[in-house]
Amino acid sequence: MAGLFLKQAKQYFETRPSYPPELFHFIASKTHTHDLAWDVGTGSGQAAASLAGIFKNVIATDTSLKQLEFAPKLPNVRYRCTPPVMSMAELERDIAAEASVDLVTIAQSLHWFDLPTFYQQVKWILKSPNGVIAAWCYTVPEVNDNFDSVFLKFYKIDSKPYWDPARKLVDDKYKSIDFPFEPVNGFDHTGPFEFKSERLMSLEEFFTYIRSWSAYQTAREKGVELLRDDVREELKRAWTEDGIDHKVVKFPVHLRAGKVGNLAKIAVDKTH
Repeated sequence: MAGLFLKQAKQYFETRPSYPPELFHFIASKTHTHDLAWDVGTGSGQAAASLAGIFKNVIATDTSLKQLEFAPKLPNVRYRCTPPVMSMAELERDIAAEASVDLVTIAQSLHWFDLPTFYQQVKWILKSPNGVIAAWCYTVPEVNDNFDSVFLKFYKIDSKPYWDPARKLVDDKYKSIDFPFEPVNGFDHTGPFEFKSERLMSLEEFFTYIRSWSAYQTAREKGVELLRDDVREELKRAWTEDGIDHKVVKFPVHLRAGKVGNLAKIAVDKTH
């Protein structure tokens, strides 16, 4: 089992999209100071690497040590493997002091969190009133009309039974996810704001991307191979129809962004 998830971490690192510079420029423009950012659920550090070019220091955390092994080593990024839920005492000891963080980011993982507990900690750790929380997800990739029609059938029918129910929040572009924060400056809402990431991929790389899905791993654990020979052949026919081996794959990115504002901070027993 450990080998399976080490392999998944490598697949994740090799095929998941990076995020567009426009996304980080937008977030940075809404953050008053750029001293310290906390990237939660950093995975293999895609977002942390971009934040490192904007913020003086970045703390990047994940519950998977195997994912962190693939993260880029940068002088102003501190990686930590943390438990899924931290106490307030652990938060202060291992992450940062109260009201000391300019930005909290969560890339493609907010839907997995215990949101009430996490938001309580975000409100405690962000600078008030202008500290910003930015959470984004990306939905199913787009290639071209012909391939997309085949792939969407695979996604919506073949893989559907193996996705966690929280995946519905991603399919909904984070529109319905609980997000109790004030709009960032210049807006009267917290999103979702739309961006797009692009990656040049071969068909084999696209298959590797599918194998990085949590749904793929869940199916494997149940003895089901989602990428059966007939499925691979159908996807291959659609991919190769135009004769182009490597294609630009577009990942729509959906951002929720807000600031802590003057929300009352809830008193928390740090020993809880």
